[in-house]
Amino acid sequence: MLHMICCVKQVPDPEAPASQFKVDEAAKKVLPIPGVDPVADEYAVRGVEAALRIREAVGEAKITILTLGPEAARDAVKKALAMGADEGVQLTDKAFEDGDSFATARALAAAIKKLEPVDIVFCGRQAPDWDVGVTPSVIAELLGVPCVTRACDVKVSDGTLKVERVLMDGFETVEVRLPAVVTISNELGEPRYPQLREIMAAARKPVAVWSAADLGLDPSQVGAAGSVLSLDRLYVPVQEAQCEFIEGETMEEAAEKLATKLREAKLI
Repeated sequence: MLHMICCVKQVPDPEAPASQFKVDEAAKKVLPIPGVDPVADEYAVRGVEAALRIREAVGEAKITILTLGPEAARDAVKKALAMGADEGVQLTDKAFEDGDSFATARALAAAIKKLEPVDIVFCGRQAPDWDVGVTPSVIAELLGVPCVTRACDVKVSDGTLKVERVLMDGFETVEVRLPAVVTISNELGEPRYPQLREIMAAARKPVAVWSAADLGLDPSQVGAAGSVLSLDRLYVPVQEAQCEFIEGETMEEAAEKLATKLREAKLI
């Protein structure tokens, strides 16, 4: 039976007003927005949709949802289960906190190995919080399997994965043997919306909670201790603009004054 794992992530709501976005520069952390709950990453949710479409096409298949985060991240798992996934796994441990993309990938890859046999690992093309987009590729490297990025359509046939990829100037189709890691782009289309009956059924679906020890990982391998990148500064950019009106009796006079000012500023 085909086994697909969908990695999902809970992120700050990207639809929240920018004016409410705040960071703690001393702690180098994004502050929760009062009254605005975090949401599941929509790229990752499209990864769940891709898995569901494959199951509908091939028939029997198992879909496992995998996330790394605090207890509240279970909401992202439950949303995916309500869409139709079978079970969930949540990686929760103090040791996982403040990890970079590489430390996170190490924990996720260890969980995927524990869930083997696995045929396809779906991830979003990038998360809208840090917008790095390298975790799926690192997972593939750690698992020793191919990685196909920016997929807008995925099909499975006879142990082969056929993927249509989004390019800057068009599309391309590639084929790889399973197992593989695939990142899903928004061009896949809108994910299905869970119905009330499915939401209620999701409450009864199992969600395992694993720690670093459950994965056989030492705390030094994950989280902040296992990170290879260091965050020097986290801040909200200050945007300043200055505007000066150039006046003149005629258009030629105004243009001459503008050229003079640009020359003085050594811009021309």
